[in-house]
Amino acid sequence: MNQDELKAAVADAAIKEIEPWLEKDTVLGIGTGSTANLFIDRLGKFAGRFKGAVASSDASTKRLKGLGIDVLELNSSGTLPFYIDGADEVNAHLQMIKGGGAALTREKIVAACAERFICIADDSKYVAQLGHFPLPIEVIPMARSYVARELVKLGAEPVYREGVVTDNGNQIIDCYDVMIDDPKAMEATLNGIVGVVTNGLFAARGADVLLLGKEDGVERTALR
Repeated sequence: MNQDELKAAVADAAIKEIEPWLEKDTVLGIGTGSTANLFIDRLGKFAGRFKGAVASSDASTKRLKGLGIDVLELNSSGTLPFYIDGADEVNAHLQMIKGGGAALTREKIVAACAERFICIADDSKYVAQLGHFPLPIEVIPMARSYVARELVKLGAEPVYREGVVTDNGNQIIDCYDVMIDDPKAMEATLNGIVGVVTNGLFAARGADVLLLGKEDGVERTALR
């Protein structure tokens, strides 16, 4: 199977994972990106069977609404039973790097409100150590240069993602050449830099279930 077929396979597997819980009061958390889009497309046939979804980006909001799925505000939705999203990298502890699509802050917020985080990814995203993929940092625009200098002190090579404005009106710095030995500690350190909104390490709140698309099928790993 090619990468697109692997992504489609994990999207199908995620539907099977959550289908028994799709009831009239169910509100799902939905992520952002190419794999999440395939999941959204499959979720469309269940529109009307469940209450709706909280989306982690404007792009996902538009896609959900286009399929007849109600998009709700997180503030009025409370705890969500599931959050379904992809990853740019994921390790054996189901810690991730996310944010290639610049939606990391809202993704982190929705994930924090979910009882179970289901990560859907193809096996090219599975790594022994996080850091091959550039780590995104969302920053307040006026703090971008200061944050970049602080990142250099940590051994990173920060690169401003020009022309990108997040849904929150902020900017993105991508950190290259940082292999991450302790994702939880690094996540906390980066979030402690003044001007950082959040970073793309999902370690303090990692995934609960990983559905990994492989040549011989979808491998399911559950930590909790």
